[in-house]
Amino acid sequence: MISRRSLVRSVAAAAFGVAGCAAIAQPAPYPSKPVRLVIGFAPGGAADYVARAMSDAFGKALGQPVVVDNKPGNGSSIAADIVAHAAPDGYTLLIASPSSISVNPALNPKLSYTPRDLLPVTRITTSPLVLAVNASTGIHSVADLVAAAKKDPGKLNYSTSGNGSAPHLGAALFSQVTGTEMTHIPFRGGSLAIQSVLAGDTQLTFGTSPSVLPMVSGGRLRALAVSTRERSPLVPGLPGMREAGLPDYNLEFWYGMFVPAGTPPAIVRKVYDATIAAMQQPSVKASLARDGTEVSVSESPEQFGSFLAEDGRFWVKLVKSANVKVE
Repeated sequence: MISRRSLVRSVAAAAFGVAGCAAIAQPAPYPSKPVRLVIGFAPGGAADYVARAMSDAFGKALGQPVVVDNKPGNGSSIAADIVAHAAPDGYTLLIASPSSISVNPALNPKLSYTPRDLLPVTRITTSPLVLAVNASTGIHSVADLVAAAKKDPGKLNYSTSGNGSAPHLGAALFSQVTGTEMTHIPFRGGSLAIQSVLAGDTQLTFGTSPSVLPMVSGGRLRALAVSTRERSPLVPGLPGMREAGLPDYNLEFWYGMFVPAGTPPAIVRKVYDATIAAMQQPSVKASLARDGTEVSVSESPEQFGSFLAEDGRFWVKLVKSANVKVE
């Protein structure tokens, strides 16, 4: 017969084993491995620049390396789709613009993701676009550009970082406000779009500041104005659209951090806190400011969600009123 003492020992051992297994089964605290930061544009563009400017500080705040992963194509929808369908565990993040969140879903209802598949964390930057032309065009002002576009409708080609991108919408709004017609030439990234203007294959672009300003400073492009109604302290020396003769034109651009829908609130909060810590680093702010981009973070994920609801209405209205199509 089994003694009472042996039985007690067996029960205790079994209980210890169950407890031990439960302890082993507990997931490791987040994050316990490198984090993948996906962006929808090619290296050298504004999204790539923003991601790489903050990734080191972001990784230090998280306590894990952050790997920037460029997935260009389809107006940044490829990157958004990857993150939308990733495991909601905080290890696959997205830096996105209005293109992925508002514009592309409005342009293409057949996308394999919806904005509801991506959970907003925080806005990270804002900046104006810069209207720039090839220096050999003989165009020195916005008035010159309007006159040239009206003289030969469709002859001027403008380059962008893809269908539905902010540069695309910036040019579409310009054509709408001025009553002009220009031809859209989309590329897979901002750097490729700028190269086409430099080469003379296209004549102009509404480029993001980090993509355009180094070429302007080097005298390889001529900047005409910023896309905001008034002058921007981020891009000193350039007129706003009101001063350039188009008081009804106003466009500002942002990037934000997103995670897959279903990501636990505690992980969302860690990503938010680490992003805020990274973006407040003086070195990150200075690096972005040199190329006309301002750090602009949200008060909370909820506040960013409210901002997106209002901002999305602007972009969708622009898509429809400017008759922007997927080409």
